[in-house]
Amino acid sequence: MEPLSIDGTWCHTPRIHADPRGSFLESYRAADLEESVGHRLDLAQVNCSVSRRGVLRGIHFADVPPGQAKYVTCVSGAVLDVVVDIRVGSPTFGRWETVLLDDESRRGLYVAEGLGHGFLTLSEQATVVYLCSRPFTPGREHGIHPLDPALGIDWPAGVEPLLSDKDAAAPTLKEALDAGLLPDHGACAAYYAGLAAAGRDRDPATRGPDLAAPSL
Repeated sequence: MEPLSIDGTWCHTPRIHADPRGSFLESYRAADLEESVGHRLDLAQVNCSVSRRGVLRGIHFADVPPGQAKYVTCVSGAVLDVVVDIRVGSPTFGRWETVLLDDESRRGLYVAEGLGHGFLTLSEQATVVYLCSRPFTPGREHGIHPLDPALGIDWPAGVEPLLSDKDAAAPTLKEALDAGLLPDHGACAAYYAGLAAAGRDRDPATRGPDLAAPSL
């Protein structure tokens, strides 16, 4: 997995094995993520969204601790995925980064707790799957308006964004900051360190063998 410019984000570009029958790939391997991130992703919930062209979801985040880490893939179609550093005190606070997730490259994106996340659907329809470290918890989930001019996310031209009523009513980054809604960078760093320490305390035998991709 390759780290992105915002600490807490990694991108996985799988090796795709193609033959006349089709293709096979490893979309996610727990040991690889743990080695890159420094701790395991304890899977608590799997979400699946189906969106038509122009649907813009986000920018979403959850209170830390415990927050919600995500491993995101697009299994059908194409989306422009965006991560925003909204951790107050972070050296990259306010920075955003985009990654194209689609059914050709089959990339996966890991987004740590405390980061903002969203995506814009580029294809006529797209199916996005999220592996989540925590279940959805109403009252601890928040949003930032994805079209906030101060954020200045470079959404593609020619795609008219369609937002939910909730996302359209979300505060700007400054409004969320003034309201005390944003995660604290120090609290996030301490939480990441705690996850890593818990991982070191685990029995190494529970990680499983490092096997080559099966021949299917």
